[in-house]
Amino acid sequence: MDFGFSEEQDLLRQQVRKFLDDNCPLERVREIAETPAGYAPEQWKQLGELGFLGLVLPEEYGGAGLGWVDLVVLLEETGRSLFPSPLVSTTLAGALLCEAGNDAQKKRWLPGLAEGSLIGTVAVLEESDCGSPEGIRLRGEPDGDGFVLRGEKHFVVDAGQAQLFVIAFRTGDGPDALSLGLVESTAPGVRVEETRPLDRTKRVGTLHLDGVRIGADALLGPAGGAAAALAAHMDRGAVAVTAEALGSIEGVLDLTVQFAKDRIQFGQPIGHFQGVKHPLAEIYVDVECLKSLCWYAAWALDDSPEEVPQAASEAKAFGAVAITRAGIDAIQLHGAVGYTEEYDVQLYLKRSKWSRPLYGDEDHHHDRLAELGGY
Repeated sequence: MDFGFSEEQDLLRQQVRKFLDDNCPLERVREIAETPAGYAPEQWKQLGELGFLGLVLPEEYGGAGLGWVDLVVLLEETGRSLFPSPLVSTTLAGALLCEAGNDAQKKRWLPGLAEGSLIGTVAVLEESDCGSPEGIRLRGEPDGDGFVLRGEKHFVVDAGQAQLFVIAFRTGDGPDALSLGLVESTAPGVRVEETRPLDRTKRVGTLHLDGVRIGADALLGPAGGAAAALAAHMDRGAVAVTAEALGSIEGVLDLTVQFAKDRIQFGQPIGHFQGVKHPLAEIYVDVECLKSLCWYAAWALDDSPEEVPQAASEAKAFGAVAITRAGIDAIQLHGAVGYTEEYDVQLYLKRSKWSRPLYGDEDHHHDRLAELGGY
């Protein structure tokens, strides 16, 4: 059995890395991160033209029709460069719509997500910050053939940039009585309150819903029947965030290794000292372990659905710890200068503060693995 990437996937990686190196080096990342939008519209348009935004969407709706292993290749490279964009949120919104939506909904929304004319995101979390069904308390009040929403969704990724929200809400008292609805940012009663995150390359916000109506044509699937689709979304989200985290660890390792070669102390590069070599070696080991876990989870998304819950949790649990440890160790290996804005290494530590909790931290996924019988 061949466990390597295909020639096409290697070419995809090369193409993505060249695009990011040419168009978005870390100096440009810093500039984009401080803009109100938080991403560069011209680069976003280019991603759509290159087919990256619709990588896992069906060809009949404007996508490339590829798999999650291909997407992981893309996300590793965007994570490595800390590329500021709503790529993860838009991809996950499209995948959820593709799974739970009907043909009319797919024809209306997926082409825009694939070409970059539309930014989407998924709103699940609330004040409890719990992604499981019991954490969803927003209730849809029956209104004719639809529902009316009054409440808030917290920690919504790219809330200020999105034009389309996929919202999870409750339509009954049962633990799985959950529904999904499509809401446009221009709909009456919709208001977004952006928060200033530590990592400015990743935007989040609170979605306020004041009497927002979701008609029958905006429901993804039958009312009260979205629990399975939502659970699958949470697994896809865990894998996607882990893929970017993997790339970020590789990026900060490369940066720190180069610093260890260039920084001279006691007449020689600090990379000669065991106190520097060993932490770098440990980060490298984490990278190699996380590659196996993340790539396997992506393969399971494509070819072995029954393995996805355990594989996704294993990858996310390890990735949440690894990216945090890599960020902290890299700062320490840079010495006092690592904490300054002048040095790029601090950007990777900030990214870890976004990656670690999103779609569950290590504690959440260790608990889940215990419930699944993975331990």
